[in-house]
Amino acid sequence: MIECTINGIYLKLHTESSLFSPKSIDKGTLTMMSKIEFQTGQKILDLGCGYGVIGIYAAHFSGAENVTMVDINSIAIELARKNAIYNGLEDINIFQSDGFHNITEHDFDLILSNPPYHADFNVPKKFIENGFRHLKYGGCMIMVTKRYKWYKNKLESVFGGVKVIEENGYYVFISQKRAIRKTRIKNKQKLSKKLQRKYR
Repeated sequence: MIECTINGIYLKLHTESSLFSPKSIDKGTLTMMSKIEFQTGQKILDLGCGYGVIGIYAAHFSGAENVTMVDINSIAIELARKNAIYNGLEDINIFQSDGFHNITEHDFDLILSNPPYHADFNVPKKFIENGFRHLKYGGCMIMVTKRYKWYKNKLESVFGGVKVIEENGYYVFISQKRAIRKTRIKNKQKLSKKLQRKYR
């Protein structure tokens, strides 16, 4: 059992030795959470939720009904559900999923993840590529890792840009899904007939 207070929010969390960071909340997770200004009504996905720290914390601000938490590990899901109820947030939507496999929504405001960065890059590659598709325009994907170059390059290639914050030995990456603005060409009369047809 972990008991802690994060930015004034008191949490009690059941853990299990087979899961990531079972004795205390990971510093990377805490660092990422300190950089996010949660708002009421935000639709949030905690991707790879573990025993539920990020999603449960976020639900105190956005509302439990607006938070989805997923993990590939059935033990993690069982504990996340238990912890959500234990912290009075039973309306959080929690289910097992291999990445985005069982996620149908495409209108998240925030997708948050502390990916398994000690493994190869196959998992975060799928997280980032699919994350872009499951965000609404203006939504952000926020990740924390100890690795820099690969994540920076990948997020830039998919989202077109990334903000990086380095703190406590971790990198917090923030990428926003931006709407594509179509450039309107004015004064069509100055174009040739061929170009006028092209830009109709």
